[in-house]
This record gives sequence, structure tokens and C-alpha cells, in this order.
Amino acid sequence: MFCFQCQEAAKNIGCDKVGVCGKSADTANLQDMTIWLLKGLSEITTRLRSNGVEVSSEVNHLVTESLFMTITNANFDSDMFIERIEKIIDKKEELLASLEDKSNLSEAALWADKDPEALRDKAVEVGVLSTENEDVRSLRELTIYGLKGLSAYSKHANVLLNDDEEVDEFIQYALAATLDDSLSVDELVKLVLDTGSHGVSGMALLDKANTSTYGSPEISTVNIGVRNNPAILISGHDLRDMEMLLEQAEKEGVDVYTHSEMLPANYYPAFKKFSNLAGNYGNAWWKQRDEFESFNGPILMTTNCIVPPKDTYKDKLYTTGAAGYPGCKHIPGAIGEYKDFSEIIAHAKQCDSPTEIETGEIVGGFAHEQVISLAETVVDAINTGAIKKFVVMAGCDGRHKSRDYYTEFAEKLPGDTVILTAGCAKYRYNKLNLGDIGGIPRVLDAGQCNDSYSLAVIAMKLQEVFGLEDINDLPIIYNIAWYEQKAV
Repeated sequence: MFCFQCQEAAKNIGCDKVGVCGKSADTANLQDMTIWLLKGLSEITTRLRSNGVEVSSEVNHLVTESLFMTITNANFDSDMFIERIEKIIDKKEELLASLEDKSNLSEAALWADKDPEALRDKAVEVGVLSTENEDVRSLRELTIYGLKGLSAYSKHANVLLNDDEEVDEFIQYALAATLDDSLSVDELVKLVLDTGSHGVSGMALLDKANTSTYGSPEISTVNIGVRNNPAILISGHDLRDMEMLLEQAEKEGVDVYTHSEMLPANYYPAFKKFSNLAGNYGNAWWKQRDEFESFNGPILMTTNCIVPPKDTYKDKLYTTGAAGYPGCKHIPGAIGEYKDFSEIIAHAKQCDSPTEIETGEIVGGFAHEQVISLAETVVDAINTGAIKKFVVMAGCDGRHKSRDYYTEFAEKLPGDTVILTAGCAKYRYNKLNLGDIGGIPRVLDAGQCNDSYSLAVIAMKLQEVFGLEDINDLPIIYNIAWYEQKAV
């Protein structure tokens, strides 16, 4: 194996025996094989599109969800990757049959052997290091990691029945392009930049999907204590899973607490109607081994980030969607299907209520619609000098001690500074009690990592309000934290 897709790569170079994340070499290699075959599938779909043939949403969803499975801490289950690879090969064979011109297709496009041992043997040949030129390798991998993040956002929009053919077409075009040895470094740099541009489109698609389905996030106070009821902890990022779980659990008297990146679900108007939405339990993903244990009830992982579980709660850990972990129960359900959460709900009713680990409340819900509605107040504060600077501190949290830097940075900011945040990086400072400026909290949480889109919209609105030619003339600085591919 060789994997260097996340911030924790061993020795800041790459993991080559086992992932720091906990994934085995076998799983890592099968992820490489999955990506290689997706490149081949995408080469076929790109050629079909060039011939005027429409590619179905089923194929698009297969590509995005399969890429999502390879994101850091999403899926550790080799058997699930073997099953996924078989689906990709079947779809390739089906599409190849409809392709008239099969000349000059890559080996990835033509590979049809589904034997598990053959797949494992081939996997060691097609990983990251199969590209010898380091510059080309770096640009290809940066593109792929950006596509993984884009696929995650696209998949979350897809489950809310929102699709963007332009985004899907680009994902597949770019995947196929990473097989093309004729591309120059300059052309690959352009591919990286185009990936970033389409990343914004993907975030806009998800923002539209979320807000049209659940309403625009609004200023909300979220309980971080506990109630004395059986409960389920939901982690990951998928709001549709959250909705289905709340609906089914409410009928059974089971509470639901959000965890880590699911905290922003508490900001959406549609979720506030559920009496069993009890608040948020715990902190960022990397503290879960202690927090999942003290929660007592079952945990539903809808996406990343999974940390290999302790034996004390492994039998309570459920996965769904792109997430998976060997030995943990997986709840099935494709896009458009209504998932059956009865098993995890029944499990919760057999468990003790959560152990309290903290008390109080936190405030969030400052996505772009909410902040723009406060534009007059914000502009007045800037004009009077009450607010002198905004600091964007969005992105991912991680377990390295050096990340205490972000807490210390936030604590030392002057009182006339406002932090704009999104993603689990917020947990480094969202409970610090930094106060407010004229009623405006000094930490404005827009939501999940994808809600960094809101921060860009807010900045563009301020540029418009102040009549600035260059957005860089705004009193905004950036201090971004990254961990995995959705931050790319």
C-alpha cells in the first residue's frame, strides 16, 4: 500500500504498511483498485458523451458514491470494496457493449476480471506510485482528492434528489484525464484549477439541496447536555439519514443526538419540529473513542469520520451509505429509498441513557442567508470600528497536539475580531465563550465543511455592500485547517 491522501500520512510522507487512520493494507489497495476502475468507467462515459450518448444518473451516482467510499475514515471494509468493484466492472461491461469505437481504451476501461485474488494482485500495480514522475503524480492525486470531496458533496445533494449533470460530467472527465499520459504539467495544473472551480459548483448544489429541503439555517441555541431517555448518536454528514432516523425514532420515544459534523443539523428549521432531537453530544471526530463509549447507546455513522472502535461499543456501531467497518452492522438503502432504522432504534431501547460529559448551550446557524439578513448590523459594526477584522477559521480538526494552536490563536484574537467558521475545526473554539460585539457572536458557525460555501457568499456580499473592486480589500484573513479530501 501507499496512501498519502490525508494530513496524518506517516512521517508526512505516506502510509505504506497500515494507515494511521487504521485501515489495513488490503483495504487501501482495494481502494486504489476501486479508483483505477472508476477512471476506466469514466473514460467510457466520457467517450459516450462525446458521441452524444446520455449517461444515466445511475452511473453518475455509482461514480460519486464509490469515490466517497475511499475518503479518509469513511470505509474500512474490504468485503464492501470487493462488492463495489464488481458493480463497477458490471457497469463498465454494460456500457462497453453500447460503445461503437473501443479503440485506444485504457486497460482500466477494459479490465473485466472480478476474481478477488486477481483484483488484489492488480491493485498493487495501479496505486499512487504507479505514476513515476513526481510532479505528474502530485497533480493527478491533487485532482483525485479534490474529486473525492466534490463527489461527497454531490452525493449528499443526490440523496435529496438534486443532481447537476455538469458536475457529474466533469468528475468523470477529470478521472479519465488522470489516465492520459499525454497531458503536460501545465495541462494538469489547469485540471487541478478546474476541479476547484467545479468544487464550488458542488457546494452550491448541496447548499441549494439542503436549504430547499430543510429551510435556511437560522440562529439557534443547541443543548450540549443530556436527557434521561434512550438515545441514538448520529455522526457523519448526511441530513437525509438524519431526517429518516428522527421520524422513525420519535414514534418509539428514542432521542437523537448529533455528533461532530452533524451538529449543524440543529440549525435547520425542518429538524426543530422533532421533539426527540435532544442536542449535540461530544466534540470533533477524533474524540469519539471516549465519547461513543460514554454515550451508552448505539451510534449511526452516515459517512466519515470513523475511528476504529473499542470493543466496548463496537457492537453498538452501525454504518450506512458510503461508510463501513468490518464487524459492524450496515444499514442498506440507495438514493431515493427510505431506510429502515428499526434495528438501531430497538437497540437503543435496550441501552442506558447517555452519560453527561458537559452541560450548557452553544450558538450557531450563521450560514449566508442568516448573516446577510444581519448585513445592516454587521456593516454598522464595521463602519463604527466595533468590528475591525474577520478571520475565516474553517476546515477540519485532527488529533495532533499541534492543533492546540487553533484554540490559542482564537483566544488571543483582539475583541474586535469575528471568527467565521465551518467544519469540525470549530470545536477548537466554539465553546470558549469569546463573547459578542454588539450582539453579534464572535464565533459565527456556518455549518458543516461544505458550508464553507456560505463563507464565500458572505464575503462576496460584503464586497458588494462596500463597493469594493477586489474581494481581497475586505478586512478578512484566513487561517484554514485541513485533514481530509473534502477540505481540498
